[in-house]
Amino acid sequence: MRRRSFLTVPAGAALLQAQEPAEPRRAIIELRYFRLRSGKQVERTSEYLRHGWLPAVQRAGVGPVGFFNSLVAPESPFVLALTSFASLAAIGDLARKLAADKEFQQANDEYNAPGGELSYVRMENSLLLAFPSMPAVEVPSTSEGHPPRVFELRTYESPNDKTLERKVKMFGDGEIAAFRRSGMLPVFFGTAIVGRDLPKLTYMLAYDDWQAREKNWSAFGKDPGWQKLRATPGLSDAEIVSNISNAVLRPLAFSPIR
Repeated sequence: MRRRSFLTVPAGAALLQAQEPAEPRRAIIELRYFRLRSGKQVERTSEYLRHGWLPAVQRAGVGPVGFFNSLVAPESPFVLALTSFASLAAIGDLARKLAADKEFQQANDEYNAPGGELSYVRMENSLLLAFPSMPAVEVPSTSEGHPPRVFELRTYESPNDKTLERKVKMFGDGEIAAFRRSGMLPVFFGTAIVGRDLPKLTYMLAYDDWQAREKNWSAFGKDPGWQKLRATPGLSDAEIVSNISNAVLRPLAFSPIR
């Protein structure tokens, strides 16, 4: 008899049900915020991520990863580290590898050295399960000399788990495709399984620049497929979304996602 396993969490627990073999493995995405106060904290955190965290996770075979600072966002300034894992078990595997990684431990000790100014005010993280319709993080292609893109992180809170399921399905049934037709570059879509303000989903889009962002959203609003989808009974924002928040980000110079 085949058994199914669950992780018990406050919301979205059913999303972690063991998947059928035919279903693509869905990434676990960690969003880790370093809440900061001063320029020195921004610099120290960026250097730690560049010379400590990034090479360590690359040695561990984890990724894709990306690093961003806030351009227009609530609770700024902050640095955001995005890390994609193949599974929940991979998170534990990384922790064990980091504990045995002498180079990382040295960088971590320096970042958290006692005395003097704190390296950050607070850390906050959440875990997301990638959508069935986009099961992995997509790294936008770049060429040498390509200027850093503008990224947008959008979060939709929902009244309950059932309305959240409808919104997730809505993305898979055509909303993500409309984003692509409008010139946007989807990076990831995920349902929060650990974090605050549950139930909710979060996704990231990339644009070539600020002007492209305005142009892309204008095209999206006029997209016939999107207009038809949003007019479907039961799929209006008023029925399935209780709050929308967003942050506009810029990748750090060393970010593999840029």
